Amino acid sequence: MAAQSTLRHSASEEIIIAFVDKYQKLFQDRLRKSSRRTKILATIALATTLIFAAEGSKRWWKRRRAEKEQGRKLVRTNSWLLNKDGSRTIYVPYKDSTSKVVIRRTKALTFEAHRRLFLNPPKVSGLGDGTVPSAQTKPGLNLAFLHQFLSLMSIMIPRWTSKEAGLLVSHGVFLMLRTYLSLVVARLDGEIVRDLVAGNGKLFLWGIVKWCGLGGFASYTNSMIKFLESKVSIAFRTRLTRYIHDLYLNDNLNYYKLSNLDGGVGQGADQFITQDLTLFCASAANLYSSLGKPFVDICVFNYQLYQSLGPLALTGLLSNYFLTASILRKLSPPFGKLKAVEGRKEGDFRALHARLIANAEEVAFYGGAEMEKSFLNREFKSLKTWMEGIYMLKIRYNILEDFILKYSWSAYGYLLSSLPVFLPAWGGLGGAGEMAETAEKGHRERNRMKDFITNKRLMLSLADAGGRMMYSIKDLSELAGYTSRVYTLISTLHRTHANAYFPRPTGNELYSLSDIQGTIQKGFDGVRLENVPVVAPSLWPQGGEELIESLGLIVRRGEHLLISGPNGVGKTAISRILAGLWPVYRGLVSRPKSIGEDGIMFLPQRPYLSIGTLRDQVIYPDGELDMRLKRKSEDDLKSVLDAARLGYLPDREGGWDTRKEWKDVLSGGEKQRVGFARLLYHEPQYAIIDEGTSAVSSDVEGLLYETCKERGITLITISTRASLKKYHTFNLVLGMGGNGDEWEFERIGTEREKMQVERELQELRERLAQVEQWKSRREEIEKELAQVWTESGEDPLSPPPYTVEETQPESALSEELVKVDDEVKSGSE
Repeated sequence: MAAQSTLRHSASEEIIIAFVDKYQKLFQDRLRKSSRRTKILATIALATTLIFAAEGSKRWWKRRRAEKEQGRKLVRTNSWLLNKDGSRTIYVPYKDSTSKVVIRRTKALTFEAHRRLFLNPPKVSGLGDGTVPSAQTKPGLNLAFLHQFLSLMSIMIPRWTSKEAGLLVSHGVFLMLRTYLSLVVARLDGEIVRDLVAGNGKLFLWGIVKWCGLGGFASYTNSMIKFLESKVSIAFRTRLTRYIHDLYLNDNLNYYKLSNLDGGVGQGADQFITQDLTLFCASAANLYSSLGKPFVDICVFNYQLYQSLGPLALTGLLSNYFLTASILRKLSPPFGKLKAVEGRKEGDFRALHARLIANAEEVAFYGGAEMEKSFLNREFKSLKTWMEGIYMLKIRYNILEDFILKYSWSAYGYLLSSLPVFLPAWGGLGGAGEMAETAEKGHRERNRMKDFITNKRLMLSLADAGGRMMYSIKDLSELAGYTSRVYTLISTLHRTHANAYFPRPTGNELYSLSDIQGTIQKGFDGVRLENVPVVAPSLWPQGGEELIESLGLIVRRGEHLLISGPNGVGKTAISRILAGLWPVYRGLVSRPKSIGEDGIMFLPQRPYLSIGTLRDQVIYPDGELDMRLKRKSEDDLKSVLDAARLGYLPDREGGWDTRKEWKDVLSGGEKQRVGFARLLYHEPQYAIIDEGTSAVSSDVEGLLYETCKERGITLITISTRASLKKYHTFNLVLGMGGNGDEWEFERIGTEREKMQVERELQELRERLAQVEQWKSRREEIEKELAQVWTESGEDPLSPPPYTVEETQPESALSEELVKVDDEVKSGSE
């Protein structure tokens, strides 16, 4: 055998040498036949190529060095640059230098192209009839799962030249390489056992050396497969997370509408984006190796076993696959639906903990620890019961699965491996060798041993591949659950982004999110509402609640407006409509185009303090780089804080770069004044302030309003404080009618208002004149009550004379005393 191997190597070397000599002679012949002109042109072309290549390399080197230098400057503050196409460039530390990372935004055309996949799915099983949100569909292994998964794949792999496609190709190469190594290992295993039985020490040791070398290469291949699978999972998650963030956080305010206007994902968007998305990407990346690699293994190993064992073995293997798949498919629990429900219950349990953390102070004041614990325990008990049910289903399914895939398949493999020995006519190449064997008995047994070990190794690899294919049914079911969750999230985001809400079941109710006919005009120099109903929207499928039937007003630059009225009449609702948080069901809303500088800015009722430094609190929503681009420095921020009466903050808190939990550090009044500092920093043309000074003293409140008016900011204030009237031009009073839906828009300081003030003053004077009378009456009542309730030692006091003639209960006296107290206090004021 060694001589035959040497002859084969010698023949191969002679063929290669002859091939090289042939093409070398051909090249020399063509070179002799070429003219001088051709040679000169070829030389010039070669020289030009070298020159341009050198120049290109030089420019590339200079550009690379400039990028590294710029990265070293910017990485100190982790700054980022905005490019013309909307992408961002970030320099991050990498080894001893920096690396440039470009983050590209998802284009609007991409969203429009994908909208048909998520809003108009084909009418197939599981996707419904298009009249309900995708949250109502049931996950499972059906055409709906195929459509959902392919739709998500169009996001994860946007084009075949993308990074994700390259990772999948590299992963596929290593999977094919591992299949080939499995074949080599199977053959080498048989040769080692044959040489061991034959007692050939030299070939046995050489086989051990080859086994160790092959093992090192196979270990590297297996590690690379796991590494590339992790890279694919991270790449998928990065692509989906950026896509969802671009769709979730944009000017359309989808992050607000998702939980307040649409019921597709409820209040658990964080659960969808963090946990469910991670599990989906990991499961999708594992699917490529758990399905692709076993499928290739089955095809290759079946072909090898067909050659070794014959067509009867191949028929038995294929029938075994179909029978096993049918049994497991029929007896498999609905893991997809179970996983989807488990994810929802996990989200509910997590939301309760998040709610407790957000309201910890209020719960502590009320002493509600026991009640909150009961809520958490009840939700966890529901989750625990559900998961225990899933584990019980998995136990029964795993018993069946292991028995079929491990032990039944192993016994069946032994039967198929015996075909060449007991049925040589049906045993393929092994059976042909048995029938044609003329050598001695020992040599035949050694060959049988070699063939059996090789076939056994192939059978084990085939059983492993088949087992992973069967196990993948369960993995596919779980993937269907994750796919349904992520698809529901993205389809809901697309629906809110396009305002494509589903109609209510009856279809004829007023103020449905599917029947929005109002118009929003951006770019108007002022704030205008024409015949706009103020309606509080409701989640699908309920209709909205009307607060004001029709509202109309206009505020020009310099005309400050105060919106007042009792609670619950729709004061804050007007600011939500102007900001675009609530839909405009009818009429016209006009406002400046931009939100922020040179446009309109909103100060909400609850002050919001972001994470970051003290500087970030003042310039929010700008970043430090935005502040530098606006040519503003810390001195400008200090003057802004001084104007907001917060000039002491940088010294008290330790400077502009101090990072704290600001919502816990600052008091209520300081939080509201930080909002005014942001207003003075951005200096918009219009500002809508919703109860922005409720925790600020009257003197500081006046200074803040006067400062804003001096900066040229037109103010629209929502407040119940009558003292704010002197800083405004008009007053919009809501809730004047009996039903709370009437309103009045009037100028402050008119004759009518002065007459009304005079009437109020006259009423107060009349009350003041009766103060002495009320005081004397109060003293009389107190004496009478003291006599009634005083206990003497031995002889109780007799009742007053009026109790005999006209009975007056003590409760009535108490009520009269309270009434007199109120009159005295109001008269004193």
